Amino acid sequence: MILLWGMTGDEPLTAVTASLHRRNEPYALIDQRDILDTTVELTIGPTLGGTVTVRGESISLDDVGAVYLRQYDARQLPDVVEAGDAGAARGAAVETALWSWTEHTEAHVFNRPSAMASNGSKPYQAAIIQAVGLATPPTLITTDPDAAREFWHRHGTVIYKSVSSVRSIVSRLAPGDADRLDDVVTCPTQLQKYIAGHDVRVHVIGDDVFPARIESGADDYRYATRQGSSVEMTACTLPADILARCGEVSARLRLPLAGIDLRVTPDGEWYCLEVNPSPAFTFYQRNTYQPISETFTQLLVDSARERSERGRP
Repeated sequence: MILLWGMTGDEPLTAVTASLHRRNEPYALIDQRDILDTTVELTIGPTLGGTVTVRGESISLDDVGAVYLRQYDARQLPDVVEAGDAGAARGAAVETALWSWTEHTEAHVFNRPSAMASNGSKPYQAAIIQAVGLATPPTLITTDPDAAREFWHRHGTVIYKSVSSVRSIVSRLAPGDADRLDDVVTCPTQLQKYIAGHDVRVHVIGDDVFPARIESGADDYRYATRQGSSVEMTACTLPADILARCGEVSARLRLPLAGIDLRVTPDGEWYCLEVNPSPAFTFYQRNTYQPISETFTQLLVDSARERSERGRP
């Protein structure tokens, strides 16, 4: 059986659910919206198993062969907020138990919490990226306004973004931002040299790779409309060495499902910006017609069957 854990309405989760339903493959869904009506009982033996009960319906974790994780911050769910401290504590208990199981289960997990945690430190992630031979833009992480100004002056055009896994809108520093740099004393800020060129998003799905060329005038193409621009995507190919390094960085980070953000300059220089451990691949699939969700669903199915054939001790 395949276990899905996330929130109804999330596009990647919905796409995989629909694909499993069409294939008539057995699956179960733990919906975060039902977190206050969810209980988890773990059993510790030769393997870590147990039961999850959602609104009275039980799911045997012992029967799970593959898992797809697409969680949001449950603390921000309206029902949890309305329930106050008691609701937050109950939700945290459920999520802690499920995180523990997904980390240690013998089922195939896409992706394990410890692997996804690498996204919480962009400097750590950059070190892995560089270790496989992919270049990264010159970067400064600082709480020193003078250091930030010197970095800006040295590189001319600079972007700023989150240093952690917290989502942020990538933006270029503008002349009017000079005084705002004083604010970095209260928050470590990541600055990077702006790399002129176009973006390439690479989805790694097990042994399959789906690159997409992205053209946009926005600093952050994900928010092109908000930034008064547009975005165009087309499926593309990668040079053999870049393709191999994308596979290697995914393997080093233990992310069989990954979204790798690249940028290529007009002169053909390649840079890796970051690696997303829980990519929203439907956004790219919609524009490129690449079969990403179907390929990932097949990976889940194959992984669950392999686990079933291997058997439980």
